[in-house]
Amino acid sequence: MHPDNPQRRSITSAVDSIRSGALIAYPTDSCYALGCQLGSRDGINRIRTIRDLDERHHFTLVCQNFAQLGQFVHLDNDVFRTIKATTPGRYTFILPATREVPRQLLHPKKKTVGVRIPDHTVTQALLAELGEPLLSSTLLLPDEDEPLTQGWDIKERLDHVVDIVLDSGDCGTEPTTVIDFSSGEAEVVRHGAGDTTRFE
Repeated sequence: MHPDNPQRRSITSAVDSIRSGALIAYPTDSCYALGCQLGSRDGINRIRTIRDLDERHHFTLVCQNFAQLGQFVHLDNDVFRTIKATTPGRYTFILPATREVPRQLLHPKKKTVGVRIPDHTVTQALLAELGEPLLSSTLLLPDEDEPLTQGWDIKERLDHVVDIVLDSGDCGTEPTTVIDFSSGEAEVVRHGAGDTTRFE
């Protein structure tokens, strides 16, 4: 798939599959990710199995824009301005979830969820066609230090557990920077591809 001008037919086909319950591997502005439809319990379980995740893991709602993000998390004015200044970009923000977020996605104690707005043409095209956030997690396999970066390699290794691999070339190995706003103050919980200067 062309990284700057993705084929409309391929995007539409991928979104139709997502709506039918498919689990996809797709590129972002930081690294490849696993994604499924927001309410897909099967998709969540498959991601947990592939990545060997426990219930405390924060899934990410990958959103097309700020208006969409605002439906799923609570933001005060200060946090709104800070996040607005850094999106779209290579950040994931942990925030208190609204009732729109399926319960199985919430951190069991904090009732929070991760959200992000990526700066990647293919991801944005997917989200525009889908019309809702994509439930996602970094494509980092258990006992490996770096995410998978090549579409052919992902297909070769995960063809039996994912339904679609969208290959638009190498998109890097560094996952997003994760900023936790659940206490009201910014806390950098993972240093990644996004600059942390404004949060420290």
